[in-house]
Amino acid sequence: MVEHDTMEHETLTGAWRMDRIMQDYPTALRALADIGVERDPGARGPGYQPSDTLADVAASHGVDGAAAIARIRHFHALAQDLEITARETAELRRLGEVTVLDVREPQAFAVAHVPESRCVDPALAKEILADWPRDTPMVLVCHHGMRSLDATEFLRAKGFTNVRSLRGGVDAWSEIDHAVPRY
Repeated sequence: MVEHDTMEHETLTGAWRMDRIMQDYPTALRALADIGVERDPGARGPGYQPSDTLADVAASHGVDGAAAIARIRHFHALAQDLEITARETAELRRLGEVTVLDVREPQAFAVAHVPESRCVDPALAKEILADWPRDTPMVLVCHHGMRSLDATEFLRAKGFTNVRSLRGGVDAWSEIDHAVPRY
């Protein structure tokens, strides 16, 4: 088994800008949504600017800054167990120790995908849940790693013990395999 990388972080504070937080803590959007910092449904973005500080974002949404920091750290720690890097996945594939499953729509899969991965359609999803051993080694992938993280959590809740999400999705994969286009 390949060891999972852990990132060292400076101490997260309310003075950090959102662009830096999103870079260093990719699950921060989910963490913030969990405590009430919701996306603006009428906007394409999350309802704040990349240059805004975490303290400003928390205050504008009526959320305690310390609670926001704690939730971001908590989600980050959870993701460390649920995610795997593209390089780690490539090594597991090379050794034949993992099945890579793509949870995007077939149209997105057709544009770019990890070689030898399978696109999960409703029939395959049903087969996985009904028939696959709960210890089957799987890496789930999507475009940027958020949908696959949701699917990983879902499968873990269903008793699958050896499933992880590809951190950064097929976009991250394209950084190590230039034959896979970015889109």
